[in-house]
Amino acid sequence: MITSRRSSTLRFVTASLIAAMAAFAPSHAAKTLKIATTSPEGSSWMQLLREAIAQVDSATEGRVTFKVYAGGARGKDDNVVMRRVRNRELQGAVVTAAVFNTSYPDVQIYNLPMAFRSFAEVDAVRESLDPVLIDGLRKVGFEAFGIAEVGMAYAMSKKKARTVADGRRLKVWSPQGDLAAERTLQAFGIAPVQLTIADIYAGLQSGLIDTVPIPPLAAVPLRLHTKLKYVVDLPLMYIYGIFIVANQALEGISNEDLEAMRSILGAAVREADRRNRRDQTSIRQVLENQGLEYIELTPEEVEDWRTYAAAAANRWREDGIISPSIYAKLAAKLDEVRSEATPSGPEQPDQ
Repeated sequence: MITSRRSSTLRFVTASLIAAMAAFAPSHAAKTLKIATTSPEGSSWMQLLREAIAQVDSATEGRVTFKVYAGGARGKDDNVVMRRVRNRELQGAVVTAAVFNTSYPDVQIYNLPMAFRSFAEVDAVRESLDPVLIDGLRKVGFEAFGIAEVGMAYAMSKKKARTVADGRRLKVWSPQGDLAAERTLQAFGIAPVQLTIADIYAGLQSGLIDTVPIPPLAAVPLRLHTKLKYVVDLPLMYIYGIFIVANQALEGISNEDLEAMRSILGAAVREADRRNRRDQTSIRQVLENQGLEYIELTPEEVEDWRTYAAAAANRWREDGIISPSIYAKLAAKLDEVRSEATPSGPEQPDQ
């Protein structure tokens, strides 16, 4: 009888201990992360993203899943999308650097006007600074799964223009809410017309704008090339996207699952980066076949544009768009690369 009571008591204590341990054990319940992007459905990037999130679902056995809103379904520009991320309506996004112009402005450093003269320079700088920027984003509340090149922005226009003076007579688009782009155009003496990306096509149709500084790879999916006639053959700015998820949205995800996410999603971003670089070499032929004319500038005209770009870079620093420290890192790396350049001269980004 006593033995039976002791056995029952032991079973009760054991069960209680197991229940207590379970109550205090970390919980890794399934999570669905809502992600938005302005990239159109069916684009190369969306195909890669959907493949990657399917792999994450499989690798985490359904503990981490994604719901993706493409084509501006949750905001027709990146600022609206990021506002929804900060309001926790969304957990992440694929956005351009300008959306961090108040929380972490240094992430815009690669956008500095005419900073790069070749893709070799881009690659050397990014190898050095990408980890710095990703760490900086983490400190302000975002896990960045990588940076993907969109390409060099060129002035694509309805009207023929070559010089800075010509540019001042054009109606030039600038992304709505993008302080850096606005300050850059102002440094060239150009008054920008601010519109969301979703409104560019209608703006070209109506005549509200006639010129769009944009990477050709971005112009084609938006059908902008059907409304344009000329491309000034001079890279103005390096454009890139960043895949981020808010840190608080990752709470409760196990370290093992988080590492799987980093590995799979990071690989997808690197592949998008690689594909976009590859496609830079073919997009010019596509546009020329569509009837667009590339305008070759004289060395004197190029130097004039670079003089104004240098003034714009100074304005970025004076206005606090980027910090002196991040600018110094960029400048030092560019000096190093250019000092090692071959006598044949720099490779052109559009070649």
